[in-house]
Amino acid sequence: MKVIAAYLLAVLGGNASPSAKDLKSILGCVGAEADDDRIKLLLSQVEGKDITELIAAGREKLASVPAGGGSVAVAAPTGGAAAAAPAEEKKEEKKEEKEESDDDMGFSLFD
Repeated sequence: MKVIAAYLLAVLGGNASPSAKDLKSILGCVGAEADDDRIKLLLSQVEGKDITELIAAGREKLASVPAGGGSVAVAAPTGGAAAAAPAEEKKEEKKEEKEESDDDMGFSLFD
């Protein structure tokens, strides 16, 4: 990711086709190590391509990836003992509340 970030910073800075030396310089400024193999791989994949087209293609690919939100509701248990357990706990809590209100046996301290 840091190699990609360095590439994008170089392009934002006005260098339409940054070299490996440019990327190493950017990474060196922030104290990050430059991996030559990754730099060569990135430069070979983006050679001759427009950065805005690459970003647009990446957005299209990411649009098809599900992003959290609804997956929690889908993963919730739909039946069995797991669904019955929370209902039983709520019933028990209600019973406990009634017992507490019966402690005064119908007499109020201030009546």
